[in-house]
Amino acid sequence: MKLLRPCLGGLLALGLFFAPTTSEAAAVRAELGADYWIDQSAAFSFMLGVEGRIVGSLSAGARFGATLITDGNDVGIPLDVYLRANVARSVYIEALAGPWLVFGRGDEFRAHAAFGFGLQGKAASIGIEVGYLEPEPVLGLRLGYKF
Repeated sequence: MKLLRPCLGGLLALGLFFAPTTSEAAAVRAELGADYWIDQSAAFSFMLGVEGRIVGSLSAGARFGATLITDGNDVGIPLDVYLRANVARSVYIEALAGPWLVFGRGDEFRAHAAFGFGLQGKAASIGIEVGYLEPEPVLGLRLGYKF
């Protein structure tokens, strides 16, 4: 119990240090994706994401949506959390991870992790995403628009 108070005080101080100085509203991002799931199939997806700025050019968010896997016309629900950083005026990098629910292929829950990079305008973005969707790697193209 004696150690709890200093830890809570340290967490509070850390939270105040990373808190934004101005009010930052969350942004909504719509994405269209075309992926090649190596040795499996092509997949097309539509996703919506909500993100908020953490500090500087670093933001965090979550995205969800629907995907159509062309081999067998199976459907899925991608669920990802991500960290995104604008490293130059118009270049971004991001890391994503989360479960995808894929119906019609036996195992509904599949692990997904990816790294993305691309060009970011004021609202529109285009990029490449390289990752892993259990049981094979996946390579995709993303078009996004931030509202």
